[in-house]
Amino acid sequence: MNVLLYLNTIRQRSIRMFMTIARIMVPVMVIVYAADRMGLVQQVGEFLAPAMAFLGLPPQAGLIWATTVITNIYGGMASMAALSDTLDMNVAQISALGAMMLFAHNVPTEQSVVRRAGASAWITGTLRIVVGIVYGAAVTWTCQAAGWLQDPVSFAWMGQDAGLTQGPPDVLTWLLSTVQSLLLVLLVIIGMVILLDLLERLKITRLITRALTPVLKLSGLEERAAPLTTVGVLLGLAYGGALIIDAAERENFSARTRLLALSWLSLCHALIEDTLLILALGANVWVILVLRGLLTLAVLAALAALTQPHTRWGQHLARQDNIRPA
Repeated sequence: MNVLLYLNTIRQRSIRMFMTIARIMVPVMVIVYAADRMGLVQQVGEFLAPAMAFLGLPPQAGLIWATTVITNIYGGMASMAALSDTLDMNVAQISALGAMMLFAHNVPTEQSVVRRAGASAWITGTLRIVVGIVYGAAVTWTCQAAGWLQDPVSFAWMGQDAGLTQGPPDVLTWLLSTVQSLLLVLLVIIGMVILLDLLERLKITRLITRALTPVLKLSGLEERAAPLTTVGVLLGLAYGGALIIDAAERENFSARTRLLALSWLSLCHALIEDTLLILALGANVWVILVLRGLLTLAVLAALAALTQPHTRWGQHLARQDNIRPA
């Protein structure tokens, strides 16, 4: 009977978290798909072409990044496949563009999750785009000046049967893909709820927190937020966001902790899957993983300093805590 009670508790908690996330994701996904079908994404990409040239990237990078920002990394790869015959990039350029895609993708949907989890979607979304642009420029300019990573990248394989499509899918294909994505989110949430509960019962959570203590001090996070943030960093913002939404309601995280944790997740999440996708394009692992991770920690350290209790921003966040319902 205790086992049935435990499973029922897990089921109720998982479904509640999933419904919270689904109510956020589905409307935004519909709007983004409609915008894609209307050609708005392509218009944004064309508008970004001059900026891409300034960053040291080909003009096609504007469409690829715009598609990624508004849809997701798979959408950006599909755009890249459609443009593969005309793309001429070296390792430094694909690494810079790949890092920009990793910093800023699926922004409308993911920042909606961030807003529901208790942090500003505008601040975290702008942070992703600005950090992505600055990092991309730094990579291309530095590598060009130093002569690093200048070997050409071949995109011939993308023009073949790479499992990618050109342009937005038809409605039925999109619906099936959306349902599959939501089911995957549900399954991962159930798995994460069970895993986190087991880690807590086995007292492994404390060990993880202790191991992350130096990073936590640097980033300004509360210890309680460490396991949840780690899950999001490894698996994805939707999953980590769902856990933080749930935990924020149960454990009453401060506004500062929610801002720092969700800024971290916004800048660096799905570390395994997304990194492998960009590596497959020919990017350099040091650029898209190691240096990107260090930059994320540096940005978090700066945010932690700017939101200290004695600062104006910190005092504003403290007032949010005071007016938030108990």
